[in-house]
Amino acid sequence: MSGVGELRVRDARPDERDLVRALTRAAYAEYAAIMTPTTWAGFNEAMRAGLEAEGGVERIVAERDGRLAGSVLLFPPAVDVYGGHTAPVAWPELRLLAVAPEARGQGIGRALVEECVRRARRRGATALGLHTSASMRVAIRLYERLGFVRAPEHDFQPPGAELVTAYRLDL
Repeated sequence: MSGVGELRVRDARPDERDLVRALTRAAYAEYAAIMTPTTWAGFNEAMRAGLEAEGGVERIVAERDGRLAGSVLLFPPAVDVYGGHTAPVAWPELRLLAVAPEARGQGIGRALVEECVRRARRRGATALGLHTSASMRVAIRLYERLGFVRAPEHDFQPPGAELVTAYRLDL
């Protein structure tokens, strides 16, 4: 996928859920080789649950040249995003930021995070949160460049998995 066409960030249509699932799985597939099998299994299940979540979740996609190039989920405040592993927070949380492997390095991830920031501000949120892990080094660099800071009081560690680290951006 080239970076030639204009990038359009928009709400995903209901008929694109399968495309978003496939794009997200492709974007995260590299971690199967990086994470331990137990960690990957837990992450894979969390990814599946996140993609199936309902209840106010905004599904946002980036499209270029008529093809999906990235996606992200934006959860409303106070939702149990992680199945009881950490307490719900008073701010929205972005999850499962995904960029198609062939579209990386074109500013798509940044555009999707910035859209989450815009939406959170528009709704009067005072912060935007997210969780990641050490395996996701490129994502961590992006979040830190965009001003997210560690919020270790919201970290959690599922059994047999990597530490899931929390970040927060004050708005």
